[in-house]
Amino acid sequence: MTESKQGAQASAYERAGVSIDAGHRAVHLMKDAVARTHTPNVLGGLGGFGGLFRAAFGHMEDPVLVASTDGVGTKTKVAVRTGRFGGLGGDIVNHCVNDILVQGARPLFFLDYVAMGKLSPERVAEVVTGAAQACEALGVALLGGETAEMPGVYVDGELDIVGTIVGVVDRPALITGARIEAGDTVIALPSSGLHTNGFSLARMALDDLDWNEAREDLHGQTLADLLPVPHRSYLPAFDALQAAGVDVRGMAHITGGGLIDNPPRVFPAGIGMQVDTGSWTVPPVFELIVARAGVERQEAFRALNMGVGFLFILPATQAAAALDALRAAGEQPWVIGQMTAGQGVTFTGAV
Repeated sequence: MTESKQGAQASAYERAGVSIDAGHRAVHLMKDAVARTHTPNVLGGLGGFGGLFRAAFGHMEDPVLVASTDGVGTKTKVAVRTGRFGGLGGDIVNHCVNDILVQGARPLFFLDYVAMGKLSPERVAEVVTGAAQACEALGVALLGGETAEMPGVYVDGELDIVGTIVGVVDRPALITGARIEAGDTVIALPSSGLHTNGFSLARMALDDLDWNEAREDLHGQTLADLLPVPHRSYLPAFDALQAAGVDVRGMAHITGGGLIDNPPRVFPAGIGMQVDTGSWTVPPVFELIVARAGVERQEAFRALNMGVGFLFILPATQAAAALDALRAAGEQPWVIGQMTAGQGVTFTGAV
C-alpha cells in the first residue's frame, strides 16, 4: 500500500472517531508502572495477545483458582467532575481483591478494561497507573488489559472501568462460612468512604452543592476530597489474623447491598447476624447523603456501606486476640455484633 493511501486510511479511521496513535500513546505512558507489578510468575511483557502467568503454587496440596469481575459504577462520574482519575484504578483493584479474599484467596493477577468515547491517553494512563500502584502494593501482577475507544457508545468526556482478578486458595483453607455458629463474634473494619457503591444515590443527593466548599458538617473537608477516596484493601488485615492463629470462619465485603444484603451470603442455614448500630459512628459524609436524599435509614444501610468496609466472623473466645492483632497491624477494628440463631441481619440501636 502506498504512503498516501495509508495516510488516507488512517485519517478516515480518525474521522470515524478512533485514534490508533492515541491508544499507543496510552500504552507508552503506563507501561513502566505496569512492568513494576510483574512477579517472577509472569512470562513475557506488556503487549502480547494474552498475558502469561506460570501456575506454581508451591506447598498447596489442592489449589483452587478463585476469580471475580467488577466495575466502579458511577464513581467514574465523580472522577470526571473532580478531575481525579488515578483513584479509580485503586478502586477496582482493591474491590476485586476484597471480593475473592472473602473465600480466603490470595490474588495472583489482575486484568483491566478502560473505555472512553474519545480516548485521552493521559487520562487512561492515570487510571491504569493507579491500578498498577494498587497491584504493586499487594504483590499482584497486572497481567494485561484493554483500552477501548468507542465513539457513539460512551459519551465524550466520560469513561468506564472494569477489572478482573484471579487468585488462589488451598482447598483445605477455603473459607465458605459453613463453620459459622451462633455466638460467634463479628469484628468490623472501617471503610475509607463510599468505596465503589452508592454513587448514583450520592450524586443525586449532592449534585447541587459546591463540592469545593469546606463544610462544617464534614469537619472542614470538601466533597471533592471525600468522594474520590479509593476503595481500600483488607488483605493485610486478614494476613494479620492468620499470623495470629485466629480461626476466621467467615468474612463479608460490604459493597452494593450494604450491611443488609452482603453478610447473609456467607451464613449457613439457621444462622443470622445481630448488628449493634451504636458500636460505631457513621461518618458525616454518609449522614449528609442520607439527609439530603431523604431516604429511610433502612434503605441507607442497604445502598451504602455507612462506614463499614469488611467483616470478620470468628469464635468469641478469640475476639480479644483478633482485636489485638488487627490493632497491631494499624487497623481500627471494633466488635459490631454477633451471630445468632435465625436468618438475615437484624439491628439493635437506632437504624
